Amino acid sequence: MNRGTTIFLKIAVILIGIPVLALCIFLVPEIANFAAELYPDSAYLKYLIFIDLYATAIPFYFALYQAFKLLSYIDKNKAFSELSVKSLKNIKYSAFSISILYVLGMPLFYLIAEMDDAPGIIVIGMVMIFASFVIAIFAAVLQKLLKEAIDIKSENDLTV
Repeated sequence: MNRGTTIFLKIAVILIGIPVLALCIFLVPEIANFAAELYPDSAYLKYLIFIDLYATAIPFYFALYQAFKLLSYIDKNKAFSELSVKSLKNIKYSAFSISILYVLGMPLFYLIAEMDDAPGIIVIGMVMIFASFVIAIFAAVLQKLLKEAIDIKSENDLTV
């Protein structure tokens, strides 16, 4: 793989992180304030929303960092190494943790959707759960394939 492709992918990883950072800065406080307005008796919902949505940003950025590292390994011709397998494993765990955090936050989505009469909010939450779960499964499959390729390569190196 030539270096131009990995540079493009590195730029794409950075460009994926920027809108999520903007959402964390501008949209998450608005969502939390909106929930506090819908349920003035339950002011703690505001803080639960902050905790849940910001907690999902942590594994998201960790997974982006791991993807960036994986692309660096590919640049250095270390794509078939244990470092790449470890990066894919970290991406898998990050995606699973995002899914779990959104599953735990689904009651909050439900409360907001019920009070505001907007079922689309629940669909957005379900899409987030499904998308991160698909990424986790994809990373697990790639991790397994890469591990098997490394094992085959090491066997071939020993026989020659």
